Amino acid sequence: MPGTQLARARAGEVTPAMKRVADRENREPEFVREQVAEGQAVIPANHGHDALDPMIIGREFATKVNANIGNSETTSDLAGELEKLHAAVHYGADTVMDLSTGSNLDEIREANVAHSPVPVGTVPIYEAVTQVDDVADLTPELLLDVIEKQAEQGVDYQTIHAGVLAEHLPLTDGRKTGIVSRGGSILAQWMEENGEQNPLYTHFEDICEIFAEHDVTFSLGDGLRPGSLADASDDAQFAELDTLGELTRVAWDHDVQVMVEGPGHVPMDEVADNVERQQEVCDGAPFYLLGPLVTDVAPGYDHITSAIGATEAARAGAAMLCYVTPKEHLGLPEAEDVRDGLAAYRIAAHAGDVAAGKPGARDWDDALSEARYQFDWRRQFDLALDPERARDFHDQTLPGDNYKEARFCSMCGVEFCSMRIDQDARDADGEMEAIDDETDLSESAAAEVNLPPTGSHDTSDVPDLPEGVEPVHGDEADGESATGDD
Repeated sequence: MPGTQLARARAGEVTPAMKRVADRENREPEFVREQVAEGQAVIPANHGHDALDPMIIGREFATKVNANIGNSETTSDLAGELEKLHAAVHYGADTVMDLSTGSNLDEIREANVAHSPVPVGTVPIYEAVTQVDDVADLTPELLLDVIEKQAEQGVDYQTIHAGVLAEHLPLTDGRKTGIVSRGGSILAQWMEENGEQNPLYTHFEDICEIFAEHDVTFSLGDGLRPGSLADASDDAQFAELDTLGELTRVAWDHDVQVMVEGPGHVPMDEVADNVERQQEVCDGAPFYLLGPLVTDVAPGYDHITSAIGATEAARAGAAMLCYVTPKEHLGLPEAEDVRDGLAAYRIAAHAGDVAAGKPGARDWDDALSEARYQFDWRRQFDLALDPERARDFHDQTLPGDNYKEARFCSMCGVEFCSMRIDQDARDADGEMEAIDDETDLSESAAAEVNLPPTGSHDTSDVPDLPEGVEPVHGDEADGESATGDD
């Protein structure tokens, strides 16, 4: 069995995964190797994930987006979960996390790994809890067994809440919303009832050995993350962060890749400070944030409140953003919620990359702006982050093919279209010169995720979707399936 990407990078090897990543990021393979070797980037790539198209997470690369999927005790089945996976990949998720807590956990997890061209993450404590009658009955042996089984199933990264320590729990007493992480709350209850230290912390090196064997990447969970603005940047959050910095270095000593999870609710003016603090404490290990939400007042619209914070986090150096859907705090997301959440977060990631000056990131914006000015409606749709929605919205009021050549849309109409007026003025032999720009995206230095189309993963090793699973509408329009069902 080959070693981890980290061990091989440290040995000077440019692996096939690093070469693929270099191609997707428009970077030199040696630069990719150096970033992985230094722990500044991770390539989550379990040896057993055959359908994987490798990708990289690190602040020097394009900002990535994760989509959480998974069933619950009350809803969703295998077909529904594969439909969510298909939607997530189609609309541009760079990774997915299977957070299932209901039934058929092994079947759903194995199907997701088999059908996903992007890395799959899990939170193994969720499954462990389903195997005991009471949280207090969890044992280190059971946790390690579940972690190892999921590693053997091909999971690329696992959230391990090893930084929640018994001495941190009193620091949460003055909070408005207590402990909002599922994993964090489970471990807090276990420690309170057993009077012992977090078993994921005390057995962390055992987990490292499992991860090193399969090349599973740590996603060090933020079990004490704030669940409201009032609790952001408090002593509990930062005490856990300090422990995560310690654990990052332990994992690196075992040649195991590490990224660190970050908070979900943070006021706008504290977002950049949170990113900078994590980078210092964790020696530059990639930062992976949920959101963060910059206000707590908008249930039903939290894909918007969180995308605002996510944009600032990406600008400040966050490596990956975990999307939030409109259903956040309210219910289990369905395929359309996945679409809306990913749209918000692809926008946030791209806007952050543009603001941070990532290579070629703005070329996509310039190309679409040129098409808009030229009234090239078809190219506008093709360049849109969600071409199907852009086309549908235009055609709701001007559906005919003749309107695809029109020099106006239904917002301003013929007489009040400012760009038509501007073009006519420039064509009238006055002092203003005609505008004739053209951005060649084929020559752009941008990474794949900062160029159209979204969902452009290599799916050649992905099997067909099972009978009864409905693919995302719109595959016929772009001529390619997102997860291998064309």
